[in-house]
Amino acid sequence: MDVRVQDAGPTEPFLSAGDLFETEYRLDRPVTVHVHDSPDERTWTGHTDEAHHLHISRQAASSAMARELALHEYAHMHRNEQHHPSHTQSTEEALYLALAGRTVEQRKLTHCYQIANHMKDIYADDITLSVAPADKLVAFLESSLATAVADRPNSPATWTRRTPASDPEITAVNAAFALALVERHDLVDDDHRLYDLAHAAAEDAPNVGFEEFRRRFRSLARDPGESEYRKALVDVTREYALGGEPAAD
Repeated sequence: MDVRVQDAGPTEPFLSAGDLFETEYRLDRPVTVHVHDSPDERTWTGHTDEAHHLHISRQAASSAMARELALHEYAHMHRNEQHHPSHTQSTEEALYLALAGRTVEQRKLTHCYQIANHMKDIYADDITLSVAPADKLVAFLESSLATAVADRPNSPATWTRRTPASDPEITAVNAAFALALVERHDLVDDDHRLYDLAHAAAEDAPNVGFEEFRRRFRSLARDPGESEYRKALVDVTREYALGGEPAAD
């Protein structure tokens, strides 16, 4: 596995993640890691016919989660090389199919993209969790959900949404994703704190079908065909944006 770190960033997490990834999987294209000085740079991956490009902040690249973040992104790269439907299906196309003839507020449309990313992440983490311990991932999910629940607005009448995390509706969906992921891989016991946090998030957004999202995420087919995956993405988009109403013809 050919991994090259640019921008004078730390190399060890990315190389060790590559060694671990190669115990079960391989990447045919080389990986270039771009380390950015901005602490707000999110970790994301781009693909070309010649290479994969991993973008990450210097802060994240130097954190205790750096190796796990790299593994997660390598899993996305592998899904891309596999031409897995979750990584080839156009999100824009699925949203158009789901929402045709409907008016949807901008914040919900933005959340729909986040939900589509959750579905991609589930398929990436099916790989990640087959090669690495789950402890850090579970701790990350717990910490992120605790922060989002604590950051919720106190009064619905005066909400000022600073980030998607402070919006109770998408926080409830994020909580459903977190539980679905750990249940899909049997990572925690029933009394884990994630359950208390998730239920608190669900109570803050009673109009969101928390249990429905949890079920949909958890039960995604392991090896879906293109049409099966497209339908799943369309259905989950409708569930969030339209409350499960059928889209217009």
